[in-house]
Amino acid sequence: QVQLVESGGGLVQAGGSLRLSCAASGGTFSSYAMGWFRQAPGKEREFVAAISWSGGSTSYVDSVKGRFTISRDNAKNTVYLQMNSLKPEDTAVYYCASGPNLSERFRKGVGVRYWGQGTQVTVSS
Repeated sequence: QVQLVESGGGLVQAGGSLRLSCAASGGTFSSYAMGWFRQAPGKEREFVAAISWSGGSTSYVDSVKGRFTISRDNAKNTVYLQMNSLKPEDTAVYYCASGPNLSERFRKGVGVRYWGQGTQVTVSS
C-alpha cells in the first residue's frame, strides 16, 4: 500500500504562484512515476503533469506548459508542482498520483495505481 498526501493548496490572485507538495509513504517511491491531475466543479478529471521515476522525463498538458513545473526529491519521497502565472481557469482540486511508468496510460489515468486525497487551489480574478 502507498499513501499520498498533498499540501500547499490555497487561495491566490490571478498571476500569482503556489507550490504543491505530495509526500508518499508505504512503498518504493523511486520506482514510481508521479504526477498531478485536477478536477474543477462539473468537469472531468484532467491530467496536468507527470515525471518519470528518475526525474529525467516530464510531461505537461498544453494549457500549463511554460507556467507549471513538476519535480521530485526521491530522498524525501516527495513530488512538487510549482505553479506560476496562475489563471482563474486553474481553479480545481489537485490530486497527486503514482504509477509504474510515465506513459500515455498514466496521462489518461488508467495507468495510475495510487491517488492522493486532493488539495484545493482557487485562483481569483
